[in-house]
Amino acid sequence: MSPAKAPASPAKAAGTPAERAAKSSAKASATPSAKTAKAAKPAKAESRLGMVRRARKINRELAEVYPYAHPELDFRNSFELLVATVLSAQTTDLRVNQTTPALFARYPTPEDLAAADPEEIEELIRPTGFFRAKTKSIMGLAAALRDDFGGEVPGRLDDLVKLPGVGRKTAFVVLGNAFGVPGITVDTHFMRLARRWKWTDQDDPVKIEAEIAEIFPKSEWTMLSHRVIFHGRRICHARRPACGACPIAPLCPAYGEGETDPEKAKKLLKYEKGGYPGQRLNPPPDYPGRPAPPAVGVSPGAGA
Repeated sequence: MSPAKAPASPAKAAGTPAERAAKSSAKASATPSAKTAKAAKPAKAESRLGMVRRARKINRELAEVYPYAHPELDFRNSFELLVATVLSAQTTDLRVNQTTPALFARYPTPEDLAAADPEEIEELIRPTGFFRAKTKSIMGLAAALRDDFGGEVPGRLDDLVKLPGVGRKTAFVVLGNAFGVPGITVDTHFMRLARRWKWTDQDDPVKIEAEIAEIFPKSEWTMLSHRVIFHGRRICHARRPACGACPIAPLCPAYGEGETDPEKAKKLLKYEKGGYPGQRLNPPPDYPGRPAPPAVGVSPGAGA
């Protein structure tokens, strides 16, 4: 199997990774400045051009806050990323990352996984939930890779979405992060923030994808997805957004939906922004947070 290409990296700011991380962390968690306190109140009838300019400015701001944004699933090649992404449905990336080391150590190739005993797979991936359906999907896609693609993960959208358990969202995760092919990943976080920021009023992922694609240049799609998802997981939560600790509050039409008090908002920050471990057991070198702990009884380097 050919090794997957490394995920595209965002433009690097000046300074060492540690300096950039400190700067971005301070920007997100420090007491909001006067600029943040005066959260934007967009005109009642924002023009299309105004929305596009605001959207692109949000993307630039997020690039400064999360210069280290990356896929939060541990993987070493396109096959592992594909399987991990399918397993991530209806669970956290952390739970998947704690589960896949043992799975990939035992079944490292599509051929191995396709020939496995389904009951053994079910037991290994049980912590991710919906383990019977997921077992059927990952064994099915492994068999398809073996039989139809020579044991290699295809690098085309049309081929990927034909695999069991693989939809557009999963396909774009793999294309963007294993093959360097730009794609917009519309997960629940991306969908929520795109609507909060008035980039779209659609609720269908495919329609959202199409509308966002018209706002941003294609070269930005993959990193835009990472930045928006990072922000949704760390600051702009579904139930209690940390508005008072949000570095892009001045650009947000939904400012005030969450906690606006700076000190109370800081307590809502998650992962590295709140000083807690991230979701990856093996994060990239420039990630400023702490690695997540492995599952109980699994050594940190298992499967790595």
